[in-house]
Amino acid sequence: MKSVRFRRFWSALLGASLVALGVLATSPPAGAAAPLLPGPFDDSFYTPPSPLPAGKPGDVLRWRPSVPLLNSLNADAWQVMYLSTNAQGRPDAVTGTILVPKGKDPATAPIVGYAVGTQGPAFKCTASKATERGTLYDQPAINDSLSSGYAVAVTDYEGYSPATVPTYITGQSMGPAVIDSVRAAQNLPSARLSKSAKVIFQGYSQGGGGSMWAGEKQPTYAPELNVVGVVAGGVPADLTEVAKGLDGYIGFGFLAFAAIGLDAAYPELNLDSFLNATGRQQLADAKKNACTAELLLNYSFKKISDFTTSDPLGTPKWRARLAQNKLGANPPRVPVFQYHASTDEIVNTPQAETLHRAYCAAGVREQWTSYISDHLSGIFAGNADAHQWIVKRFNGEPAPSNC
Repeated sequence: MKSVRFRRFWSALLGASLVALGVLATSPPAGAAAPLLPGPFDDSFYTPPSPLPAGKPGDVLRWRPSVPLLNSLNADAWQVMYLSTNAQGRPDAVTGTILVPKGKDPATAPIVGYAVGTQGPAFKCTASKATERGTLYDQPAINDSLSSGYAVAVTDYEGYSPATVPTYITGQSMGPAVIDSVRAAQNLPSARLSKSAKVIFQGYSQGGGGSMWAGEKQPTYAPELNVVGVVAGGVPADLTEVAKGLDGYIGFGFLAFAAIGLDAAYPELNLDSFLNATGRQQLADAKKNACTAELLLNYSFKKISDFTTSDPLGTPKWRARLAQNKLGANPPRVPVFQYHASTDEIVNTPQAETLHRAYCAAGVREQWTSYISDHLSGIFAGNADAHQWIVKRFNGEPAPSNC
């Protein structure tokens, strides 16, 4: 085993060296299925080629071996950059991590498209970096899937590179990023996953929104995927309602990050024109340095009025974009397990219950569960039930509903 891993390491290192010397390209030529050699092993991996090569959503632009600290013994892993679609319907490039459990035939493995929760605006917070450090707080759910023999595709979402800003909480971007991470996993030759594998989208908090957006978009965006369910906890379904519960309270940092993310997705929103000097300084610092902990520690109980000369959220342009990123218009066509903390102080519960009722009214076979917890502990409160729901759907058991 050690000798095999030693050879793989030096093979990857040699490939990376040749890439750095310009001997080998990091992206495939137009029409090629996937690159055969790894991309650069430094942070330039995250910078998309410009212009983007022609291709389809889910095509792999580059890849490199990954060694996740907590999964090095039970999974083979790769970081990938793949084509996707941004909030305005244009091609973009997104990175992520593909994990395949050892000791199982990949061709028979179902796939969980895992949408991570809030990581923070700084590039150092990127989910694939946290996965390698062993600091990803979504790790227990990912471990459950790997232990059950499922492959996991984890998107970083759009905008995580040294020179860009994440389009945080923008559903029109998150949905394709999650969907295309699964396509990328199926397109990566080394992963050897089946194009007909059963797929479930899963996530909590931002990831709950991401997985639900994937569920809503999949029927028209990726009808070829064999999706059998959606698992979504702590879902920010209505950003306008969520914002009301964050202004002036403990989760204000998430509201500030959401404004940054929407502005990155839709430049015409021109967030900077609404900011005062404090807002410009604080948000610039957040983009460089803030991960989830800093969003909570440094921005708690701040107010929109502390950062702006006028509130952008009530303007026509902002209201229109917020409306476009509200869940519920295209209910998933597969069963859904939706759960929420009963005393959620970050993503208020009533707006999630409204989505639940809308899905039920539309005929979605949905199970709704609430847990006596706050938002942060809710990350773990629903893990066991969520995993059991996933196991039963992959096993072909009928989905429950309490609509």
